[in-house]
Formats: sequence, C-alpha cells, structure tokens
Amino acid sequence: MQARRASRELALILFSQLGKDLDKFDSVDFRDIVLNSTRTLIGNSADELQLISSELNEIKEYIIEYENNHKDNLERPIDALNIPVKIPMTDKMVNKIDILLNAAEKSIAALDVAELTILSERSDVKRYIEKIFKTFKEKSKEIDEIIKTHAIGWDIDRLFKIDKDILRIAIIELVYIKDAPVKVVIDEALELAKKYSTDDSPSFVNGILAKVVEEYV
Repeated sequence: MQARRASRELALILFSQLGKDLDKFDSVDFRDIVLNSTRTLIGNSADELQLISSELNEIKEYIIEYENNHKDNLERPIDALNIPVKIPMTDKMVNKIDILLNAAEKSIAALDVAELTILSERSDVKRYIEKIFKTFKEKSKEIDEIIKTHAIGWDIDRLFKIDKDILRIAIIELVYIKDAPVKVVIDEALELAKKYSTDDSPSFVNGILAKVVEEYV
C-alpha cells in the first residue's frame, strides 16, 4: 500500500470519527485512530465471516437435501450410497454465491489494517493527512458547496456520510492540493467507496468527481 493511499484511507477514518467537530483534529492521537479503525475492521470482518459460514451451511444443506431427494437416489436401495447428481444453478443459488463473494472481499479488505497501522507512523503519511484535514477546516463550506452543486437531484444533508467524506477528500486533492494525478485520486476514491460504502456508491462518487474534474481541473 502506497503512502498516499494510506493517507487517504486514514483521513477517511479520521473524518468519520470527528464528525462536525473539526477543532478536535488538533489534539487527535493517530494511534487512537488506528486502534479504533482496527477494532471496527476486525468487528466487521468477524460479522462477514459469520455470514459466510451461515450461507455455506445453508448451501451444504440444500445440496444434501437435493441429492437425497433426486429421483436417481430415491430409486436406490436404502443402504446404498447416494449417486452424485448435477445441481441446477437457480437464481437463489447464484444470489447466495454473490453474498459469499461480497463478504469474502470485505473480509480480505479488512486485512489492509495491518499495513495501515505501520504506515500511520510514517511522517509523510501524517503530513499528508494534516494537509487534507487543514484544507477541509479552511474550505469546508466551499467543498460542500461543490458537492451540492454537482449532486443534482440529491440532498447533500441526506447523503451517506461516508460518501460525502470520500468526495470531500477527493475534491480537496483535485481542486486545492493538486499534486496527485487526477486518475489516481479518482480511482482511489472509487476503491474507498467499494470498500466502505454501498454497491451504488462507486458510480455516484464517480459521477460527481467527473463533473468536478470537468469544471475545476
């Protein structure tokens, strides 16, 4: 994980913890941020793994029941072993597999926290987080107005906070700091949306940032 990527992710975690009380940033302890994020990610990962286990058990039970009740096995003697049979890939089964894949991806993503913990101690990571946050303290009204202007049909006060924070960080980099490649900033904003928000968030974030780039970059 690159230092800038770590800075963006830690900044996002910081934004989520501070809420609207921006003055708390001056006394924030980065180790506490990482510790809290670690606990959150481990908790989320444990929940996802429990979901995986539950879904796998359901799929296993379905397979066993389907095999037992298949006509080829119903016709066999009681003491004979079942004959393996093909399982139809119904919408229900496909949906369960999608749930498993999504949960597995989130669990794997949570492992990044180990690397984040190490990178959070680097001075260049801390400096970039400070640059992001100090810019937001100074320009928060302008930044939120940019989001509001380009989020046509959306009430900014009702957007998911995580989506707003991802947009805030990306806009700070694109419009104010301007020392990272545009494509990198957008791509990593989309990765954060995939990792921390809803399935619809990446397309929403991408749409807003595309308009921001068109107007300001």
